Amino acid sequence: MEVAQQSPVKPGAEPVLVSRQFSFTEGPAADKVGNVFFTDQPNNRIWKWEPSGSLSIFLEPAGRSNGMFFGRNGHLLSCADEQNQVWSIAPDKKVTVLLADVDGKKLNGPNDLWEDAQGGIYFTDPYYQRDYWQRKAPEIKGEHLYYLPKGAAQPTIVDSNLVKPNGIVGTPDGKYLYVADIRADKTYRYEITGAGQLSNRTLFTEKGSDGMTLDRQGNVYLTGKGVFIFNSEGKQIGHIPISENWTANVCFAGANRDLLFITASEAVYTVQMAVQGAW
Repeated sequence: MEVAQQSPVKPGAEPVLVSRQFSFTEGPAADKVGNVFFTDQPNNRIWKWEPSGSLSIFLEPAGRSNGMFFGRNGHLLSCADEQNQVWSIAPDKKVTVLLADVDGKKLNGPNDLWEDAQGGIYFTDPYYQRDYWQRKAPEIKGEHLYYLPKGAAQPTIVDSNLVKPNGIVGTPDGKYLYVADIRADKTYRYEITGAGQLSNRTLFTEKGSDGMTLDRQGNVYLTGKGVFIFNSEGKQIGHIPISENWTANVCFAGANRDLLFITASEAVYTVQMAVQGAW
């Protein structure tokens, strides 16, 4: 694969405001036809955006869903941190709790997740105190990266040497996993050697991220003050400024997967790209 040297944003394209009617948007995930489901966590809703431009509420209440990703079976996987759980949401909106606790202890607050080809789920578990929690301190020591095998009742820790892991995404070929340590302001790349087996953690870039995604050229999209685009070697090749306080997450949308969908504080935006998304 040729390593990209220039921004994959379509020349002349600018961010287009879709809507500003939310409190804090997060967790965008695109289904097979390019619809995007995203969360408004403070208002406890999952919204659906269609390429036609229509917006509708998909699920309310929504378990205070945060990061999300579409599983290979078409179910929407969600980090539901109202009760610090991992959910699977069927197209008919039926919720299945995949993970409720770790050895009887509440997770810190699952934040973002990615499913591998085996149906296992990698997820990050940082601690951000929520005003809707009764507890005021974590029950689990440390903020870890976990793997939940398909059908398993309990996860395993696959990296405990992170300060505050947040954004996560894997490559479609199943070879690499990217994880952002937002507190340390770093993003790492791991080699995936088997289901839940990671090796050769390397520093991808000296920049952390909230959510993240990939395109089919292997470029990595990190978020924060806008969207930062890095090629597969970790060189920054682009930046999309967004005029909001914070850009939390990003995914590719539309039938051709060439529209970047951006969740940014009280708003959501799209940007026309010259590449297609990996997911």
